Amino acid sequence: MRALVITAPHRAEVQDVDPPIAAPGDVVVDVQRAGICGTDIELFTGEMQYLHDGVTTFPVRIGHEWMGTVSAVGEGVDASWVGRRVTGDTMQGCGVCRRCLTGRQHVCAFRGELGIRDGRPGALAEQVAVPVCSLLALPDTVDDTAGALVEPGGNAFRSVEAAHLAPGDRVLIAGPGTIGLLCAMFARAAGAEVHLLGRSERSLAFARSIGFENAWADAELPALEWDAVIDASNAPAMPSRAVRLVEPGKRVVYVGLAGTRSELDTRELALADVTAVGILSASPGLAGTIDAYAAGAVDPRPLVAATVALDELPAILAGQRPTSAGPGPKFHVTL
Repeated sequence: MRALVITAPHRAEVQDVDPPIAAPGDVVVDVQRAGICGTDIELFTGEMQYLHDGVTTFPVRIGHEWMGTVSAVGEGVDASWVGRRVTGDTMQGCGVCRRCLTGRQHVCAFRGELGIRDGRPGALAEQVAVPVCSLLALPDTVDDTAGALVEPGGNAFRSVEAAHLAPGDRVLIAGPGTIGLLCAMFARAAGAEVHLLGRSERSLAFARSIGFENAWADAELPALEWDAVIDASNAPAMPSRAVRLVEPGKRVVYVGLAGTRSELDTRELALADVTAVGILSASPGLAGTIDAYAAGAVDPRPLVAATVALDELPAILAGQRPTSAGPGPKFHVTL
């Protein structure tokens, strides 16, 4: 089968590789659509921290935002999964440690991460093998595009949930990329007054075009009281700034990661009685995201700028934007 392989920093190609086999407890999925995200770009450039930590090594077969149809099941797996449209959890815990047994498998010290850490090749391929325990069925009301946006949506769902927004609350979301815009969509669905802070006029203009009129460049940010601040940016200075922006006694949520160390003065945090929450992974938010998409409360599909073929992906990873692409931040691949 054909799969995208990153062979070294700044080098990616489509290769013919052996198709996966459904091992005991696994299923094989015929991938129909998959997305790329900032993590995939960092793996392509070699900047991803996991490469420096040694838990990821080249060659890497990426792809953790995906959907498809189950085509085969391994020993011990209910055959009724065959033919079902699914997506799946990226984080795959060991299943036996205390964290896994208490519902925190996404922070398991021994976890695999599909298409990111060594061990499980990713879904930017014609087929992918995943544990059946990681599967989530997609209802007919969630189409293929939305299905491949469940994983990033889960991160946003959890971020908004962690912000503890009530109807009428005012939230500032820093970083109008895919995760930031999805946070904005979930916050709007929760009845909040949503504001976005960004640096690129193109991204701010796109946010306004999909209904978020309160999208501000830094110099334009109004001096308002923020009931929550969600940092979905990669700006090293934003974590500490978020604490200074949010109302005392309220919440700051960190879902974006800078490429370099961020500093936060915990005296500012404590003296303002601010709660800070970190978000790693979509895992606990995947089911809620599917429900929100299925009900029409959140429609993530406008975020997709273009849907391309697998052969076009190396150029996109290298920063080339197809001339036919729309203004959204997300690229999808059909397989």
